[in-house]
Amino acid sequence: MNQAIGVIDSGVGGLTVAHELMRQLPRETLIYLGDTLRCPYGPRSEEEVRKFTWEMVDFLLEKDIKMLVVACNTATAFTLAELQEKLDIPVIGVIQPGARAAIKFTQNSNVGVIGTEGTIRSGAYTTALYNINLDIHVNALACPLFVPMVEQGILSGPKAKEVVEESLTTLLEDKQIDTLILGCTHYPLIKDTIQDVIGDKVMVISSSEETAREASTILEFRNLLNTATSSNPRHQFYTTGELNIFSKIAGSIFNESMDNFTTVTIEKAVIQ
Repeated sequence: MNQAIGVIDSGVGGLTVAHELMRQLPRETLIYLGDTLRCPYGPRSEEEVRKFTWEMVDFLLEKDIKMLVVACNTATAFTLAELQEKLDIPVIGVIQPGARAAIKFTQNSNVGVIGTEGTIRSGAYTTALYNINLDIHVNALACPLFVPMVEQGILSGPKAKEVVEESLTTLLEDKQIDTLILGCTHYPLIKDTIQDVIGDKVMVISSSEETAREASTILEFRNLLNTATSSNPRHQFYTTGELNIFSKIAGSIFNESMDNFTTVTIEKAVIQ
C-alpha cells in the first residue's frame, strides 16, 4: 500500500512524531500538516479544537491517506474517539502510547504529566494511566508558556531554562515522581532543558517512539505496509503559518535542510 500516512499537529511539535515514523517506517511516505497559524491549541475551547482538527483532517483526506496520526495531545484528548468512529482508516493518537511508556518505566508508580491547558484539563493522561494501573499516582501540570516559546524557535539557552524553571516550580516540590510524561509533542524539542531542570533521577519520556511503534503494528495488522523494495518516499510538509521558523525547526529535528514545505489555507468560512 503506497498511500501516505497523514500526520496532523497544532504546529511544529508533531514533527518529532513524524521524524520517529520516518525512522521506524523508512518505506512509508508522510504528509504532515501543522496548523502553526492558529497554534497553540491548549488554551482554546474543545469546540474550537474539534473544528480546527477536522479542517486539518479534511485537508489530508483529500490526499488519500491510509492512516491518520494525531500528533497533537490536545487534539487527541478532544477528538480521537470521534475521528476513530467516523473515519474508515486507522486513527491513532499520542496519549495512549505515552501512558503505556510511563507505566513501563516508572519504578514507584509516581508519574508526572506536563502538557497544554487543554490536555491537562481534559484529564486524558490521568484516565489513560488509571486504565492501565489503578494504583498509579499522577501529578499533572499545565505549562502554557512552552508551546509559544517553541513556536518562536527558542529551544535552549538561558531564556528557555528560565521559562522551564518557572513553569515546573510546583512539580519540583513532588519528590516522589520518577517518571515525567511530556504530554505535548512540542516539549521534546526542549527535552534537554526540561531534563536539566527536573533532575537526572526522573525519567523524561515522550510518546513519539511508542506512537510510531503502534503505527507500525497497526499497518502490519491491516496489511497496509508499503512493501515496495525500491521505495524512496517523498514526504510532504504543510503549514498554515510562516515557513521560516517551521523549516528552521524541521531542519534541527531532521538534521538536514529540507525544501519540501508549503504554506496552505485550511480554514473554512463560516456559513451564516
